[in-house]
Amino acid sequence: MTAKVEDKLFLNRFRVDENPHIRIIEGNVCMEKCENQPCLYFCPANVYRLEKDRISVAYEGCLECGSCRIGCPNLNIEWRFPTGGYGISHKFG
Repeated sequence: MTAKVEDKLFLNRFRVDENPHIRIIEGNVCMEKCENQPCLYFCPANVYRLEKDRISVAYEGCLECGSCRIGCPNLNIEWRFPTGGYGISHKFG
């Protein structure tokens, strides 16, 4: 039996900062200029979701892999590391 990604993510601890470390710069770019919206697929933690007429960002579950910094074809995602002491802590390494 193989473990699911969700099972692995459960092992991590997230200390959430009230100030998001990820944001979409201009929401209309995602809906009007981005055909395939790759942000919905490249994030291993499913931080980006399509909700009606916009892309939402659930930064609280970010794995800090940085794929959003390079994956957006329109460079419309602003990403930085969370403030010191916040973010993800890996339970086993």
